[in-house]
Amino acid sequence: MARPPAVAGRFYPDDPVALLEEVQRHLNQETPKVSAKGVIAPHAGFMYSGDVAGTVYSRIEIPETVILLGPNHTGMGERIAISTHGSWIMPFGDLEIDASIAKAILKNLPIARDSEEAHRLEHSLETQLPFLQYFRKQFKFVPICLMRLSFVECQMLAKAIVQAVQSYDRPVLIVASSDMTHYESHSCASEKDHRAIDQILKMDPEGLFRTVETEGITMCGVNPATVMLAACKELGATQAELARYMTSGEVSGDMGQVVGYAGVVVR
Repeated sequence: MARPPAVAGRFYPDDPVALLEEVQRHLNQETPKVSAKGVIAPHAGFMYSGDVAGTVYSRIEIPETVILLGPNHTGMGERIAISTHGSWIMPFGDLEIDASIAKAILKNLPIARDSEEAHRLEHSLETQLPFLQYFRKQFKFVPICLMRLSFVECQMLAKAIVQAVQSYDRPVLIVASSDMTHYESHSCASEKDHRAIDQILKMDPEGLFRTVETEGITMCGVNPATVMLAACKELGATQAELARYMTSGEVSGDMGQVVGYAGVVVR
């Protein structure tokens, strides 16, 4: 089954030529590339968060398989929804799901479900794909959409991903899709977000999860980021670097009600 794009023409251009120009506007082509185990990248409309996403993807090598972890904004589908087959139609070309690693994750995690419903209208994973495709035209991916989870459930998913990756014979990139604080002032959002970012840079998945919870930080992708950090640590990652932080106010000029965006590279 082929999934049509849900937000092409809204979050990013649906015309391939216009999309190419849009993506290129947000890249730094001079940045040296590193081999990363994971990243955090935002998922808003490209005009707002594209500079942060572009900074992240400009810095890393894209392997043959990418695991995409994103929050469920629609409330549709399963709590942990993994799509294990088919392809996604995108302006830059169709992308095939990596069935073998998707099924391996599903086998290792009884609380997850093979489900396409959660992905049908969700934007958090789709918005990563044009940046990934710019740097690597063809790759396979595993889409995982998450509703709110406990820390224990995040650990379980991270372990299932690690087991699947370790049985795989090629490098895998784990992408956590997340925006940061929503609809607070630029100064408040920046202050709160950097408390969460501090935990990420310490490579502390539980610290991130608890900080977001106790500080009331409206980071929509805290679960994807927690899972990514935990999995990457077990896979040997030792450091996280903040590639860029900004808010929507720096684009719109409205500093009273912003959304924060953080880009992080884990290796």
